[in-house]
Formats: sequence, C-alpha cells, structure tokens
Amino acid sequence: MHFVAIGGSDAGISAALRARELDPHADITVVVADAYPNFSICGIPYYVSGEVTHWRNLAHRTTDDLLATGMSLRLDTTARRIDADSRKLLVTTPDGHEELISYDKLMVGTGAVPVVPPVSGLTGPGALGAEDGVHLLHSMGDTFAVMRTLTGTSPATAVIVGAGYIGLEMADALITLGLAVTQIEQLPEVLPTVDPALGRLVREQLTSHGAAILTDTTVTAISRADPGSQHRLTVQATTAEGDQVTRPADIVLVVVGVRPDTGLAVGSGAQLGIKGAIAVDRQMHTTIPDVYAAGDCVVTHHRLLGETYLPLGTTAHKQGRVAGENALGGHREYAGSLGTQVVKVFDHAAARTGLRDHEATAAGYQPVTIGSEADDHKAYYPGSHRIAIRYTGDETTGKLLGVQLFGHRHAEIAKRIDIAATAIYHGMTIDAISDLDLSYTPPLGSPWDAVQIGAQAWTRAIR
Repeated sequence: MHFVAIGGSDAGISAALRARELDPHADITVVVADAYPNFSICGIPYYVSGEVTHWRNLAHRTTDDLLATGMSLRLDTTARRIDADSRKLLVTTPDGHEELISYDKLMVGTGAVPVVPPVSGLTGPGALGAEDGVHLLHSMGDTFAVMRTLTGTSPATAVIVGAGYIGLEMADALITLGLAVTQIEQLPEVLPTVDPALGRLVREQLTSHGAAILTDTTVTAISRADPGSQHRLTVQATTAEGDQVTRPADIVLVVVGVRPDTGLAVGSGAQLGIKGAIAVDRQMHTTIPDVYAAGDCVVTHHRLLGETYLPLGTTAHKQGRVAGENALGGHREYAGSLGTQVVKVFDHAAARTGLRDHEATAAGYQPVTIGSEADDHKAYYPGSHRIAIRYTGDETTGKLLGVQLFGHRHAEIAKRIDIAATAIYHGMTIDAISDLDLSYTPPLGSPWDAVQIGAQAWTRAIR
C-alpha cells in the first residue's frame, strides 16, 4: 500500500499520520512544495512580534519527528499532474527534473493562496513586491520576506490592507514592535466575521493601542513614494462617500483573504464545488478515483449550512485525518464544521461559532439575536472582567444557532465559545444551556456561567 499526500501543512500531515497509525507497514510519502513541513502558519504573527522567539518553534513537529514515523518527505518538490489511469503523480524535484511517483491512494492538500485585490501596484507589469516593502502573508517564505523588511529597513509606519483575523493579529504584532499602524478595511467594520456590535469593541482595542482604523474604505493604489519622502511607499484609497485618502508607509501588508488552490486537481480532472473549491463527499473523495482531498482547497460540510467554503486550520486537520483513514480502507465521514474561531487582539479576544443572524436567515431559519453581558467570574473576587455576549437562536424551535463573545483574554473566551460549539454540534436548544452542569468556584466562574447567563437573556427576550 503506497499512500501519497500532496501538501505538507495541516491536511497533508494529518492524513499521513493517521494512515501511519492504522498501518505501521504502509508506504507513506508526503510531497511538500517548500522546505517547511508541518509549520504553523497561524503562528506567524507571533513570530513577527517576537513572542515566538525562533521560526523553527512554529513547527508542530520537526522534520526528524515526522521521519521517525517512517513516512518519506519529498521537500521542495512540486506536484504537477495526476495521472489517474496509471495512478502516477508527476512531480518536479528540487534539482528541476521531472519524476513519476506511483500511488495506490492519493490525497490532495494543496491548501489556499492569498487573494490579490485589483489594486494598482499589486498586479501587472512593474507590480511592487517584497523587495519594495509590499507583502502578502501566507507562507514561511512570506514570513522571512516580512522579517527582512522589518530588520533590514527599520520601518516606522505600516499600512495593513484588510481587518480580518490575520490583519488584526498583524496589527497587534507590528504595534508591539513599535510601528505606527494604519488598518484599512473595505467593509463597514473590522473583523467582519462577527456582528458590528462586537466589531466596534475590537476597533476600540485597536485604537486604544494606537492603530488608525479606516473602514468603508477601498485601497486603489500602492506606489513608491516620491523622491525625498521620508517613507518608502504611498497607499491611496477611496472612502464609501467617494473621498480620496492617502497614507504613507514603510511596509504594506495585504491580507484580504484566501482562495482555494485547485490548479493541480482541476488539471487532473477533478470537479469543483462552491467558491471554486474541490468537490468532495463527506469521506473526502474527489471525483477522481482513488484520489482524496482535504483542507483549504476543498468545500466544507457545515453542520447548519450544508456545503460551503470555510478555510480553517482546525477543519483541515480533521478533514486530513478522515482522508488518511479512508485511504487505508476506512469509512469515516467528516462530521462537519461550525466555523468556530477565536482571535486575540492585544489583551482581549473575540470569538464566534455557528451562524450570525443574516446567515441563519439565508439558511431558512427564523433567527433572533440577543446581546447581553456577564462577568467571567464572581465580581467580588478581584480581577473579574465583563464578557459581551450575542446569542442567535431560531425563534420557532428555540434551537441554538450561533454565539459570539468578546472579552479579556483571561476571561476564557476560547473555552466558553467551545461550550457553545459543543451545544450547537449536538443540536441543543438555548433553554437547555441552563441545564448544563458547568464548573464553579468564585475565582474562575459563577454558579450560572457567562454562557448560561447569555442563554437566559435570549430566552427572556423572546417570551
């Protein structure tokens, strides 16, 4: 049995490790396009900030750890074409030669690539790049390029295009390094994956730490600054009202999202699904015989929405594990995502799981969203923090559809959103949240936990 996984990130490595668990004697090869297998791309902002002191610490497992499992790593090797009839994978080796690798089962985990917005200076002839201080941020190579700019040019000002998760984390990182940061977001509020009421709280954290925030503003051009300017770059943008905005910068980060990397799969005959991602079933089969796919390149089964596209590291790990098991003869199905996410913004955190109001409406529910607040632990014990809570439920059935939280990083925001995710996973009603037997001691919680207080606020509001 020869199992080949394409991609050395979350999905590919998870698939290979699961295959190895199930068959100690299987021949397992992982084809990795760069030299950094199993690195945490999610940890890049914390390496940039200096909180992670060395880039090698971003490795979930070292190369030696992976090799010790008995898998073969083909580093700096690019997958070119899948020949399904002969079950062979054409690759380009590090020295530029082509080679055919035979397989019995194959998994595609090519991930996603950054979206490049239609901004003058980013595309076309003469487009600016890392050597000019203009960066995309998605890989270890991108990370090293950013670090060269930071250490080699000592920038004082930064413009970040995009205010999603990575954009916020990079704003945190660059401000921590002492840069003056301007963040530009095309949508009306930062962190548009949560409701504007919580997005405003995130914005307050950014501005209180010195960030300048421009929302409802679209970047139109990035160019080299005029000779004699004390800055390297000029960023031009247009507000929703049509006003022109210009900001100087020494470094520009463009982090406006990703799209599935499907060139290999499409060129080999795989069908695509929503958002142009590779179509897979719940067992991660593609439409090519004996070929699976998982991670940021594939469609995502959502437990409340059905088929969608939701690129997340947690999802990629789970999908890869399913693919690896089924490639070895299993029949496991991917249980589905709820889009559970959390982001740290300085000393606060924002989190969400499930659906927001407009998403629930589009899915055919009759949603009601109610906001409330609660203490993270008993207020008489020193150091308590308020948590902003938003519950979304179906008015007809009372079913829990989504929860959003914002609070201090010591308020266990991540673990509380996990309680909500577990409840949604099991189809609980909001009223039933109050029946959960949750832990309590005054320094750490309350007899009614914050997630239960939020649930009770929702129940009172609709009765």
